[in-house]
Amino acid sequence: MTSTTETPGSNAQRERRRRILDATIALADSGGYDAVQMRAVADNADVALGTLYRYFPSKIHLLVTALGREFERAEAQSRTRVVPGDTAHQRVMHVLGVTTTALQKQPELTEALTRAFMFADASVAEEIHVVGVKLTAMITHAIDGTDEAREPTDEDMAIVRVIGDVWLSALMGWVTGRTSADDVTKSMDVAVKLLLR
Repeated sequence: MTSTTETPGSNAQRERRRRILDATIALADSGGYDAVQMRAVADNADVALGTLYRYFPSKIHLLVTALGREFERAEAQSRTRVVPGDTAHQRVMHVLGVTTTALQKQPELTEALTRAFMFADASVAEEIHVVGVKLTAMITHAIDGTDEAREPTDEDMAIVRVIGDVWLSALMGWVTGRTSADDVTKSMDVAVKLLLR
C-alpha cells in the first residue's frame, strides 16, 4: 500500500485515498452498483489502476469503505448534539430516520452501498467492523440521550447488531422496489420498540 517515496499515512496517501473514495461515491451516486468499475474509479480519482488495487483489492472493499466514511461523518455530527426525544425509542428512531431519509435522497448510491454490504465476505471484515463501530456509537448515543460519549456494553452491541440487520434488510427491500420508504420506517419502529422496551 505504500511506495518507496511515501511514509505510511502520509498526506499524499490520505489525499489519494480521499480522491478514490470521492470518485467511488460520485460513480455510485450517478449509476448505482454497476457504475462502480475499478478502471472508472482510478480514472476519476486520477490514480493508476495498480495503485487503486493496492489501496482497495475489490469493488466491495471500495464501497464498504465508502459506507464507513459516510457513517463516520454522520457519527461525528451526532456526537456534537443531544438527540431529540423523550425516550430511547424516540431518540433511536430519530437517528435512524434522519440517516434513512438522507440515504433515500440518493437511491443509486444507497443501492450500491447496500448491495456491497450484503455481498461482503470475510475479506472485508475490517471495513465491516468500521461500519459497525460507527453505527454502534450513533445508536448508543441516541439510547443514552446525553452528550456524553461512553464505551458501549456487550448488550449495546447486541442491540445495535439486530437493529443494523433489520435496517439493512429493510433498505434492501426498498432499493430493490419490493417495499416502500414507509415500510422501512415501520420495520425499524417495530424492531426498536421490541429491543428497547
